[in-house]
Amino acid sequence: MEKYSLNLYRRLNTIAGWVIFLFATTVFFMTLEPTASWWDCSERITASYKLEIPHPPGAPFFMLLGRLFTILAPSPDSAAMFMNAMSALAASFTVMLLFWVITHLARKIVLSDQEDNAITKGEIITILGSGLVGALALSFSTSFWFVAVEAEAYATSAFFTAFVFWAILKWENIADKKHSHRWLILIAYLMGLSIGVHLLNLLAIPAIVFVYYFRKYPVTRKGIVYASITSVVLLGSFIWVIIPGVVEIASKFELLFVNTFGLPFNSGVLFFVAALAGLIVWALYYTHKRKKPVLNTIILGLTMVLIGYSSYAATIIRSSADPPMDQNSPDNVFSLISYLNREQYGERPLFYGEYYSAPQIGVEEGRPIYVKEDGRYVVANYRMEPEYHPEFTGFFPRMYSNNPSHVREYENWGDVTGRRIRVTIEGETQTTTRPTFVENMRFFVRYQVWHMYGRYFMWNFVGRQNDKQGHGEILKGNWLSGISFIDELRLGPQTDLPDRIENHPSRNTYYALPLLLGLLGFFFHLNRNPKDFTAVLLLFFFTGIAIIIYLNQTPIQPRERDYSYVGSFFAFSIWIGLGTLAIIDWLRKKMPQTVAGILATVVTLAAVPGLMASENWNDHDRSGRFTARDFAFNYLRTCDPNAIIFTHGDNDTFPLWYAQEVEGYRTDVRVANLMLLNTHWYIDQMKQKINESDPLPLTLPRKKYIEGTNNLIYALDRIDEHVNLKQAIDFIADESSQTQLRLRDGRQIDYLPSKKLRLPVDKEKVIESGIVDPDRADEIVSSIEWTIDREFLQKNQMILLDILANNEWERPIYFISPGTDDALGLEDYFQLEGFAHKLVPIKSESGEFESGGVNTDVMYDNFINKFDWGNMDDPDVHLCHYNLRTIRVLRLRQKFSRLANALLEENRQDSARVVLDRAMELMPADRVPNDFMMVGIAESYYKAEKPGKANDIIRNYYEELKEELDYYFRFSGRRRQMLEEEITTALQIMNEMGRMTERFDQEEFSEEIKETFNMYVSRI
Repeated sequence: MEKYSLNLYRRLNTIAGWVIFLFATTVFFMTLEPTASWWDCSERITASYKLEIPHPPGAPFFMLLGRLFTILAPSPDSAAMFMNAMSALAASFTVMLLFWVITHLARKIVLSDQEDNAITKGEIITILGSGLVGALALSFSTSFWFVAVEAEAYATSAFFTAFVFWAILKWENIADKKHSHRWLILIAYLMGLSIGVHLLNLLAIPAIVFVYYFRKYPVTRKGIVYASITSVVLLGSFIWVIIPGVVEIASKFELLFVNTFGLPFNSGVLFFVAALAGLIVWALYYTHKRKKPVLNTIILGLTMVLIGYSSYAATIIRSSADPPMDQNSPDNVFSLISYLNREQYGERPLFYGEYYSAPQIGVEEGRPIYVKEDGRYVVANYRMEPEYHPEFTGFFPRMYSNNPSHVREYENWGDVTGRRIRVTIEGETQTTTRPTFVENMRFFVRYQVWHMYGRYFMWNFVGRQNDKQGHGEILKGNWLSGISFIDELRLGPQTDLPDRIENHPSRNTYYALPLLLGLLGFFFHLNRNPKDFTAVLLLFFFTGIAIIIYLNQTPIQPRERDYSYVGSFFAFSIWIGLGTLAIIDWLRKKMPQTVAGILATVVTLAAVPGLMASENWNDHDRSGRFTARDFAFNYLRTCDPNAIIFTHGDNDTFPLWYAQEVEGYRTDVRVANLMLLNTHWYIDQMKQKINESDPLPLTLPRKKYIEGTNNLIYALDRIDEHVNLKQAIDFIADESSQTQLRLRDGRQIDYLPSKKLRLPVDKEKVIESGIVDPDRADEIVSSIEWTIDREFLQKNQMILLDILANNEWERPIYFISPGTDDALGLEDYFQLEGFAHKLVPIKSESGEFESGGVNTDVMYDNFINKFDWGNMDDPDVHLCHYNLRTIRVLRLRQKFSRLANALLEENRQDSARVVLDRAMELMPADRVPNDFMMVGIAESYYKAEKPGKANDIIRNYYEELKEELDYYFRFSGRRRQMLEEEITTALQIMNEMGRMTERFDQEEFSEEIKETFNMYVSRI
């Protein structure tokens, strides 16, 4: 058998890796989102483009990399695409490194018994084929592909994970040679850099430690224990010592130098950095001169970590420049501590803490909150940490949040009956239920481990039912193999499915082939090389289950979290590659190894990555999709010049920031996120001029909203009549004891003296500022009088009232989310003009799902002439779940039908028909699934005297409902109970169809619908 030099193999291995890189890059570039996308991506692009500060704990190195790529963009509107391309390249490099990791591990198995420096053609094909299958399996896996085509940190984080794992294997090759430790130094530097991308990369440390241990030491039971302890200590040192500790020590120096020595701000930090650098230089010199290579290497490694970690200096530097987006304002070492610790999001217990039903028995004073004042750091307040009754605390608490929606889900997932405990608190005896430890662990296994990790694992290597976010429902976001008898055990009937289920674009089935091949590789690896297997297993565990343990996630997450575990899926893809090797190893006993290698590679390539690519392409292809950007532009286009728009969540805030900061669109509009208005740093920023937007008219002094102050403020009825809103705000701002409420413990707190409020209206100013057209002057009220139907206000609502009181109708005010607590009962004074509602001093009656009135001229011009729709009407552009959910949250169909109805009330029938036709062009049922709002479109068509179009809509939806109800009624027992909501909703819509068609004289059709409705009702 002819043999070749290993040098030839190395060249082929290198070339093959780069070919795979080019292939993956081509795939990711072809399916790349061309602009900003939903969730954090818009924020990341904004942060990178102008080096601004994103949400904690930030990603400064990712931001700097992104800045480099956006500099290369030829125009601002292509900056987002270049950052998306950065993720694609990071993902491609990850795939390439995975290929080399697999070939490294495969080569050790294939050539394990050979001592000569030669390799056969069959062995080359075997090794390279295994790497090819595993690398492409990761490329086309659903979660990895998702992060590869958008500007989030997870593809870059996966690249760092792949890089350090590949680097330790490179070290393994030359561990006994001189200067081999340079690979360890590189790994330390990469670890430091990765802190500025995402902490996920640190989870590779245990695997790296064991590769080092297996290479340097004989394996013993004691050695395994020591290596395990070392890996945990190293990982814990990064997370709980190095990352917060360096900044904590720096803060001590800063406080000493500024407050005690009277030196300028940041002098203490600079001294600490200089002293630390000097100490490191001395330690390196000392250990070198004393010939202590191990200690020298450790110190050098720590130095590299700190150099990488120093990317966070960019956070303080840029925050000090007061950029428009400056979340948490980490412009000093004290606010940086809060930023790194994610204190904005609250605490969660890890190994010991409270259960959700724990009664609070007190509050402990925590870390001081320092603010800059008169050249010193002054304690503005203290972080208050709740103290819970010890009977309701325990080890490893997984069910800890007392949010009512979380509690319901805890009790559902954990089958909680609990243990009743009688406790006495402040002299009052009460009986409260505490979940048992078994119930706690049941929730951990069922929800956290399986639903929030196992389900995602199966998505990637077995198949996915659809991309709808699932909270345990039977029809949303489950894993699906495509093997009917297996799927029916969990999900009910899988034959004769409704069209909307069977042909859902993201219904991807792999018949568990990737899982089976990976399991084959898992056991093959365990048998043939237990040491390497252990390292990969540790990587798999720590980037998967260990994250679940650390995050301690609550139920009802705002989005699916599968992207967090791509490191774990990277590790499993190694075993997929080795599964191909296992098949070749078996086949070579029956045929020549060259033939076996080619045959197994081709078959597994087609059966696993080939199948995954064909199933996943349509729903992972984001090319041509501009919805997030265009919707952001539409929000801003809705606003008059110099307006204030109050937003609520990520998807109606981050894209707007992107539009303003990156593409420079409508920078005169002030975007004010109501959730962030609960934080003092954001309120401070609202008082500053940003771009072309003047400061918000806020009058409350800082001490009234500093962190820990007025988080909740009571609303009392101490005055019967309506109180001038400005006087009410002045009342809160007052410092005298007469304007404060004394509690039983002696504390005095601010409060709102009346729930009945009055906002005076200056008619001339309202018209002059363009808030109301002159031809509607006679509709303007002299004052807005309303009642707040709440027992207390949150801080953001107090700030909102302050803005309303002092705006004095100079700037138009818009709300994105009416019908929620955001509006504080002002909905009758809203006017819909596009994607947002303008506050106007004209009263309109609000309906159950409608707030205020409609400005038909403005809204028609916006919807028909001015707004862009992100290619959502292009059948070749895929609308994923998050796009469809945004359309639903926006109630876009309802906005169209509401505009049409308002036009009909003005006898503008032709315009109404244009509006309705445009709605159907943008949101046909085969693109945006039917819902109750589609019935509203049909009703508007009836009113517009287009019964044919209305009947077509109703007929289509009616047939769809019948198909789905027939399917639902095939379920029985507990599964039928799980579908109660779907059945009830379908019947309600069908019932409304029957009534509506009757109202519009479609008697025959109405009778058909009613008869069908009654038939289904009888089956309940």
